[in-house]
Amino acid sequence: MSKRIATMSIFVENRESIASINKILMDFSEEIISRMGIPYREAGISVIVLILETDNDKIGALSGKIGNLKGVSVKTAAKK
Repeated sequence: MSKRIATMSIFVENRESIASINKILMDFSEEIISRMGIPYREAGISVIVLILETDNDKIGALSGKIGNLKGVSVKTAAKK
């Protein structure tokens, strides 16, 4: 399967999910080109932005695992 460049934005409202997010990201570390995390205390959320290079299956798997965590939402965009 061909690799694509994608971005993934992760919005964390439940700080208790951060350890689980970090474990999942370690499992997918080979696909991650860049990671930036910003705590936005005034809004009560943290935002993590990833740049990935991988296939559609792994993008979907990563998005699904993280998106199933309590208080976490995920948005992805991929280059065609």
